[in-house]
Amino acid sequence: MSHTLISVLKQQFEIAWQLTDYHLHNLSTEECVWRPGPVGLHIYPNPEGTWQADWPEHEGYDLGPSSIGWLTWHLTFWWEMVLNHSFGDRTLSREQVTWPGTAEALRTRIYHLKDQWQTALDRLSDADIESQTLTHWPLQDRPFSEIVAWVNIELAKNAAEIGYARFLYAVRNHTPDDSSLN
Repeated sequence: MSHTLISVLKQQFEIAWQLTDYHLHNLSTEECVWRPGPVGLHIYPNPEGTWQADWPEHEGYDLGPSSIGWLTWHLTFWWEMVLNHSFGDRTLSREQVTWPGTAEALRTRIYHLKDQWQTALDRLSDADIESQTLTHWPLQDRPFSEIVAWVNIELAKNAAEIGYARFLYAVRNHTPDDSSLN
């Protein structure tokens, strides 16, 4: 059986999406705004009523663990940027991407991004996937297949980070000798 590059990339996306969907299921707003450490990238409501996200100046470990809110903001940030810069008017900037304010609104946004992405991928020909025509962010002068592969990796990475933070949240009040963990 012969597989085209786009079919393999779509299969990888489906696996990454299943992991993402698993970790988004029943995610609460309380989990999103919880901070796993005394420092770390986070989201904040601003006076206009929207939620903004920290932006790191570096990627060192001393930043501390990111909140689930920030991790989910980051997921929407890069996905909205890729969609806008590949299939839209290429005007979206980081500052325009806000966190939606609740876990329910977040899920709605992420599922909408997934649907937009799948629709866009379904329209691609083999020539499109090898072309550089759609490649504008975060890479340039590369085949679009590299953007699709990058989205798959970012999605799986963000899902794993969200899942790990949810594990931390679930045991935040336990002590090492807590018999309920055995």
